[in-house]
Amino acid sequence: MARLGHLASRFLGSLLPVGPSPGDAAWALAHLNEGERAVWARMSRVDRRHAAGVARRAERALGGLATPDVATAALLHDSGKVVSGLGTFARVLATVAAGMAGREKAGPWSEDRGVRRRIGLYLRHPELGADLLTTAGSAPLPVAWAGEHHLPEGRWTVPLVVGRALKAADDD
Repeated sequence: MARLGHLASRFLGSLLPVGPSPGDAAWALAHLNEGERAVWARMSRVDRRHAAGVARRAERALGGLATPDVATAALLHDSGKVVSGLGTFARVLATVAAGMAGREKAGPWSEDRGVRRRIGLYLRHPELGADLLTTAGSAPLPVAWAGEHHLPEGRWTVPLVVGRALKAADDD
């Protein structure tokens, strides 16, 4: 039920296509290398606003344990969503489709054509984001978190304290 509330809150927030504040945008860019900045620029304003909020919350939660790589991981964890090119309402459709058909359909759907392909790509955003960040020259932590942020914590390769802080900041 908490997941549904989180999704409803994210949906309502996405209806206002506002990006991060200028201060948050400058702070974010200061944490990214040149390749990562190109990935960040491809993300929607709404996704950048969400990511900056996640990064700020994770940084507060971790205090002295926060590193630049943690901020980068938070800022770019959803970057793979850009590959699908789906907007807000199509993302809702993709989330509902995954809930009904199962996320395992993402692979076959992403090999299809048209809207089904784009839904499949959206559902595969963790692995696609990890690929984007590898190409962008990201450090291992942001690459790992992009690929693992929807996995159960028992499958994370990131330090548990960091993963828990990032997950809690994302679901806030």
